[in-house]
Amino acid sequence: MRKGKQNKSQYDHLKEKWTVRHRELQQALWDKHKDSLEWVSKNLSPKQLAVGSLSSLLLLAAPTTPFLPFSHLSLPAQTQESTVSKHGFLIADLSHILPSEMRPLTVEEEGKVGEVFSRYFGFRAAAELEGKRLNRSYGLIGQEQHLARYPGDSLSSHFDSEEDMRKFGPHGMAPGLGAWGYFAPSLAAMTEKEKQREKYYIAVQTFLVPDYNQRLAEYRDFFKFRKMLLVNPQNGQAVVAVIGDAGPAEWTGKHLGGSPEVMRHLERVDGSMKGPVLYFFMDDPNDTIPLGPVVLQ
Repeated sequence: MRKGKQNKSQYDHLKEKWTVRHRELQQALWDKHKDSLEWVSKNLSPKQLAVGSLSSLLLLAAPTTPFLPFSHLSLPAQTQESTVSKHGFLIADLSHILPSEMRPLTVEEEGKVGEVFSRYFGFRAAAELEGKRLNRSYGLIGQEQHLARYPGDSLSSHFDSEEDMRKFGPHGMAPGLGAWGYFAPSLAAMTEKEKQREKYYIAVQTFLVPDYNQRLAEYRDFFKFRKMLLVNPQNGQAVVAVIGDAGPAEWTGKHLGGSPEVMRHLERVDGSMKGPVLYFFMDDPNDTIPLGPVVLQ
């Protein structure tokens, strides 16, 4: 009997300890992300909240929730924090900055977006780099085809696995080369770096940059395989890609294009194959940030 009382006392002590820890974490989240949490609760549907950990985010952070069930409170604090949707915070923070209509961002808006990116990704990305910028940093992205990586490259030799062939092969290969020609002079000379550049490439409207034709060599060298961060503001998915081609034409109504792999990761693979994205230059002079999907910090 005495043993049972001791166990009950330890149980109650642990419950009280985690209740206090939860309230501290709850208050810290609310203090830091009050606007974002209010936006999530007002703007996301029950279906969206049920996906991933957004429902956990609101449950954890809601100031009217006095404590979580003990089964949750028994988890380590870092486990509780891992259930909070960082993507939800990113979506909400961007929603306070981006305009409701699709238009070029102002310099002030671009600066605020850059600050958000620094917080969530841990590196600097900006709409202007080395005094150069594109015609816009927020626009509609569309589906592109695969590009030939070396002379003789074809769909049959393009993929490393049957699964990749099944996922990305149906998008086909562009009849012409990218803006910079082949990624490698031959199959024997192609490294993993060239392979990744084609896999995660985008096409941007370099030809719409002011004075582009008058400064052709300067801009050509700057844009060639320049790293960019792409973020889907509607779901928080992000990917690092390189500028591998020029386009699309203005009459398409699109402002940039993405490889099949880029589009899939950004979840721009619905019937329209088109949607809004942010695309900012990467400040990575030592080439240390890898291409591909980005994990939020």
